[in-house]
Amino acid sequence: MSQSRLNSSMQKYILFLFFGVFLGTFYGCVPNQKIIYLQNKEGLENLSEGKVINYEIPDYRLQYNDIIDVNIKTVEDLLRDGFNVLGEQTTQNSMVGQVAQSGGDIYYMNGYNVDKEGFVRLPMIGKVSVIDKTIEEARLVIEEKVKAFVKTELYVKVKLGGIRYSALGEFRKPGKFVVLQDRMTIFEAIAHAGDLTTVAKRDNLILIRQNPEGTEIHTIDLTDRKIVQSPYYFIQPNDQLYAEPMKVRELGSGENATQSLALIVSSISAVALILNIAIR
Repeated sequence: MSQSRLNSSMQKYILFLFFGVFLGTFYGCVPNQKIIYLQNKEGLENLSEGKVINYEIPDYRLQYNDIIDVNIKTVEDLLRDGFNVLGEQTTQNSMVGQVAQSGGDIYYMNGYNVDKEGFVRLPMIGKVSVIDKTIEEARLVIEEKVKAFVKTELYVKVKLGGIRYSALGEFRKPGKFVVLQDRMTIFEAIAHAGDLTTVAKRDNLILIRQNPEGTEIHTIDLTDRKIVQSPYYFIQPNDQLYAEPMKVRELGSGENATQSLALIVSSISAVALILNIAIR
C-alpha cells in the first residue's frame, strides 16, 4: 500500500474518531431532567409552590435492635433539681459531642437495647416488653412497672435513641448514620450522606424498610414533587437507601460534558497512536 493511500486511510480514521467525540459528548452527559429534584412531571397534576400539603406521620413501632433512652424522676427529684431540662440538655449535648468526635454513639453506650425477644432490661424493674409498641405506649408500660417500686408521683420520659439508617450505592458519602432527631425527611437523610452523585438514578431510589413483620422494599422517585405526599417521605429507624447508577456509569462515561470529552479524547489519542505505529 502506498504512503498516500495510508495517509488517506488515517485521515478517514481521524475524521471518524472526531465524529465519535461529538456523539459521545452528546450522549454521555446526564440531562437535567434526570438530576433535578421535586419536578412537576408532565401529564400529572402539578403541586404549586406555597401549597399546604397535609400528611400523617405513622407512629414508629419499636423492634429488635432499637435503642431507647429512659429517664425516670420522682417528685423528690423534681423538687430537688427543679425542672432543669436546659441543664440536662446541655450536659447531654456535651456528651453527644464528645462521643461523636470519638466515632461512637452515646445511646448505644448509655441507652437500653431491645433484644430478640422484644424486651429491654431496666435497673431494679427488670425485663419490660416494648416490641411493636410506640414510644408513648412503651412509656406507659414502663411507668406502670416503676409504680410497683415508687409510691410518689412519677415523671417518665422515653425517647428513641436517634434515627439510624444506611446509605449505599451512588452517594457522595455512603455509610451508616445516626441522627439525633425524632423525625427526618428522605432529603435530610440524603444530605447527611453528602447528596447523590450526578449519575445516581434519582427516579429509582430503593428504600428497604424493616418492620416487626419483616422487610419491605419500595421504589421512590425523587424527581417527582409528589414525593412529599408519599408515606416514605419520612425516614424511619433502620431504613436502608440504595441508589443505582445510570447507564453512563456502566459505560464508563463522565458525569458531565467535560469529563465525557476528556475520556473520549484520551481514547482517541490512544487509538491514533496505535494507528500511527501500525502504518509506519
